[in-house]
Amino acid sequence: MSNETSSSETTPLRRPETQSPYNVAESGRQTTVNTTHTHGNGNNNNYGDSVEVRLQEGDRDSTQQQQQQTITMDTNKRILCRVGLDILILLCVGFPILLFFLLGDPYKRGFFCDDETLKHPFHDSTVRNWMLYFIGVVIPVGVIVIVEVIISQNKAKQDNGNATSRRYVLMNHDLPDWLIECYKKVGIYAFGAVVSQLTTDIAKYSIGRLRPHFMAVCQPQMPDGTTCDDPINVGKYIQEFECKGVGSSARMLKEMRLSFPSGHSSFTFFAMVYLALYLQARMTWRGSKLLRHLLQFVFIMVAWYTALSRVSDYKHHWSDVLAGSLIGSACALVVSYGLPKSWFNFQTVWPAKSKAK
Repeated sequence: MSNETSSSETTPLRRPETQSPYNVAESGRQTTVNTTHTHGNGNNNNYGDSVEVRLQEGDRDSTQQQQQQTITMDTNKRILCRVGLDILILLCVGFPILLFFLLGDPYKRGFFCDDETLKHPFHDSTVRNWMLYFIGVVIPVGVIVIVEVIISQNKAKQDNGNATSRRYVLMNHDLPDWLIECYKKVGIYAFGAVVSQLTTDIAKYSIGRLRPHFMAVCQPQMPDGTTCDDPINVGKYIQEFECKGVGSSARMLKEMRLSFPSGHSSFTFFAMVYLALYLQARMTWRGSKLLRHLLQFVFIMVAWYTALSRVSDYKHHWSDVLAGSLIGSACALVVSYGLPKSWFNFQTVWPAKSKAK
């Protein structure tokens, strides 16, 4: 009787009142308890302590897993929020450009009929729009991707698998270093290009300078039916006129007032100057020090030729090209030396593994 009584009163494992066997199963822990009839309270206490330690370790592992899941979700949220914010900023700066293109009405400036600078013939552009997009988009992005991939590969060889750089995780996938750097550099480039174009458009629509081919495109006619061929209009500053525009499209009639500054010049100079500065900072190939300078010279010459073609095609006056080139170069210098420290910067969230005490 005494043995049975001691066995019934002494329980090797005491389960908390708030925790049922079903709760233990739901938490992913399975505990097997072999109950033996012993006559010493010391043995029973030791067994209970060991089981309690095992339960505490299981609770610790479960807590760490939950913390890891929470941090991973927080990492994804932060990265997506930062990318979304960067895109929103680009859209906010780029949206006025679209409004200018669709709804913009340039300033109505007058002219003199004997102004020789406005009597040049209409000529198609030497650097077409698709060429401009290739120069300003494909070339810079391609060069940045190639350089960053090469830098990442060389860095991986030097580290030999012992990289200590910050890790970026999105959707449980490690983002490679070259992709992060491309995002930063291309993002800065895109922002600078949009700012440069917006600056140019504000000047274009505010000044409304007439292009060198104004007479050929507009073919102005005064309210009294006279034209610039009539001697009565010689020496007069004409403000009220209508464009007959024979053979001219509505877009051409709008573009004839958007001479200052040159959009082609500002865009290509921004792209090529930014690219030259990027190569100066990131291209560190030891094989030939002249290769970097050769590429920089080629890129600047591409912008220089594009700007000169705008004068020879009678699209702009020389002062328009000069102003556009200065705007593009200034924007490239500002975004290259001002924004990289504060713009398009991820913040790594990668917790250190905690050691079990």
